[in-house]
Amino acid sequence: MASSTATKRKLVLKMSVSLDGFVAGPSGEVDWIFRTSGGADSTEWILNTLREAGVHIMGSRSYYDMAAFWPFSDMPIAAPMNDIPKVIFSRKGIKDGTRVDRTTLALAQAKARNAQRHGVTPTAAVLQSWAEPTVARGDLAEEVLRLKEQPGNFILAHGGARFAQSLVASGLIDEYRLGIHPVVLGRGQPLFSELCSPVDLRLISMTPFDSGAVAAVYQPA
Repeated sequence: MASSTATKRKLVLKMSVSLDGFVAGPSGEVDWIFRTSGGADSTEWILNTLREAGVHIMGSRSYYDMAAFWPFSDMPIAAPMNDIPKVIFSRKGIKDGTRVDRTTLALAQAKARNAQRHGVTPTAAVLQSWAEPTVARGDLAEEVLRLKEQPGNFILAHGGARFAQSLVASGLIDEYRLGIHPVVLGRGQPLFSELCSPVDLRLISMTPFDSGAVAAVYQPA
């Protein structure tokens, strides 16, 4: 009899990282991601990943930031971000998506500019997909294992930093899809800081982009 693990969905972590392994600056700065990315080739790589996903998972901070932006965006990436079901990991649950911090405020301002410039009006279905996500309140590892048992395409994790660190520490990530940007931050929030012991990975693919960024796909060895 085949092992039941053969039918489990894999968990894929997609993150942008600096050349020295940070996913954000010391105070959560991510401007360097947008400054060192872009181009049709990298957009297509991201789209291919998004189109293959069966569900998005993320922490509450990423949820609030994304909910303030993607429904009002005309970027090619917006459609799969809006359409694919979301699971938000938050023991406290979520409120109404109106939490305001520097990042969310900047995204809200970008939303307003997008709406004014492009006339982007989200459909009721798009708004509902962000307003009524599934909320996972339990133990992270147990919740992820439950998702792996469900049918569908792979589970795509987006972050933020603490959520990604917790996933890395759980040992449940089946594949890393990392956008490595041509920037050295020197200090910030590292992706792998919560590991208790080294993890060997094997390189699956490496895709360079015109911007100087590189997409690297790794799986546990």
